[in-house]
Amino acid sequence: MKRHFEDLQLGSIELFCLAADAGSFTAAALLAGVTPAAVSRSILRLEKRLGSRLFTRTTRSIRLTDAGRKFFEQCSQALAQLVEAQQEVMGTQTTPSGRLRISLPTTYGHHRILPLLPKFRALYPQVTVDIHLGNRNIDFVGEGYDLAIRVRAQPDSTLIARLLEDAKLVVVASPQYLHAAGTPQTLEDLLEHECIQFELPSSGRQISWLFQDNGKDREVLAAGGYSCSDDVLGGVTLAKHGAGLFQTYRFIVERELADGSLIEVLEPFSGRSRPYTLLYPHGRYVPQHVRVFVDFLLQFREQWVNG
Repeated sequence: MKRHFEDLQLGSIELFCLAADAGSFTAAALLAGVTPAAVSRSILRLEKRLGSRLFTRTTRSIRLTDAGRKFFEQCSQALAQLVEAQQEVMGTQTTPSGRLRISLPTTYGHHRILPLLPKFRALYPQVTVDIHLGNRNIDFVGEGYDLAIRVRAQPDSTLIARLLEDAKLVVVASPQYLHAAGTPQTLEDLLEHECIQFELPSSGRQISWLFQDNGKDREVLAAGGYSCSDDVLGGVTLAKHGAGLFQTYRFIVERELADGSLIEVLEPFSGRSRPYTLLYPHGRYVPQHVRVFVDFLLQFREQWVNG
């Protein structure tokens, strides 16, 4: 068999992945137990061999080039696979281990995923979990994420998408607001009410309210004196304190609906939902600690669907 790699190159690839993951040569050097200069020289040799720049360097930072991002995605998967293969042969891979980086929408994170993480780590204590809560689109390779959960995920051939649930929508208001303004009976009545709006943080575009009307899907662009962006919980809090009507996910307000601090309205027009999707990079190899987390989450799908 033809030999494709030299020992020096394989070591350089490992240092390159450490630097890309840590975001600096100094941090990579500390992890590898060498000097920053040694890391820099090793990566320069690797770049020369590849004939391509992997990092854009400044006096204060490094940033992956487009070629570097692609190289990092492939190499990090290959190195992880080598580690697991070695552990399997040595009989040391008894449980999954490693760092899991996940990006979660704030609302879904608080209400669905964060409460489950202690149970996951009780099953897999050697897996550490880094959590990003936010609604912006993340760069899996450049930012080093393993998984993300998003609403209305766009088709992307580089990502695997697994549906977690179609989250049911509900329109709610406080008893105080309904006592003062009346209860809407038809979709046209929304024109006479304060409707709290939610805007997409990425574009500033207002989200339409979704309904079913006589078996047909309808969208209503609600209007009012309040709008929120980035965090859906802001609209819920406004509604609880009498600001107006708000359409949100039922799973967020189940407690408030049960204790009466929020009231569901326009029930004959309910039935619409939005999908929450689990996303992770497509590849022939998915690290073991990522695979077990995906399987862990998917077992809750039926529970979330059936309430």
